[in-house]
Amino acid sequence: MPDTVPIHDAAELTRLIETRYHARHREQLPVLAEMSAKVEAVHSGDKNVPAGLSDLLRHLIDEMEVHMKTEELILFPAIRKGWKPDIEHPIAVMRNDHENHVHGIAEIRALTNGLTLPEGACRSWTALYSGLTEFVADLEEHMRLENEVLFPQFEPGDQPDD
Repeated sequence: MPDTVPIHDAAELTRLIETRYHARHREQLPVLAEMSAKVEAVHSGDKNVPAGLSDLLRHLIDEMEVHMKTEELILFPAIRKGWKPDIEHPIAVMRNDHENHVHGIAEIRALTNGLTLPEGACRSWTALYSGLTEFVADLEEHMRLENEVLFPQFEPGDQPDD
């Protein structure tokens, strides 16, 4: 993350998450789902083909869109206003969604042999795994920023140092 972003400034962090991570996930996932469908169709007889990956990615598109819209329309505006009463419930829902995303990442890794290309993989397959590697890293950092930096500022218990 750039050094210029004040990670403890909740309002700024919500804007970063929306502009950097939400926007990027919306760009990445549809392209990856289409690339995966192509690889699965072209290489359907290959034992290494990530069969079912395009369906998983389409499911993630739907799941993550609901999650991101909830953050953008409900949680993040409340955080920007410094609203604390009853904010714990939406945060708990977001944390639960993150657990589902972790399972989705595990499924991606399982279907792709740990994002390891088979020998002689075509350009489309190579581009797919490269894109998936970037998506997974982006999603993991997105969740880390929320779980470890943003959400604790609005939950009871230990508060992060300023």
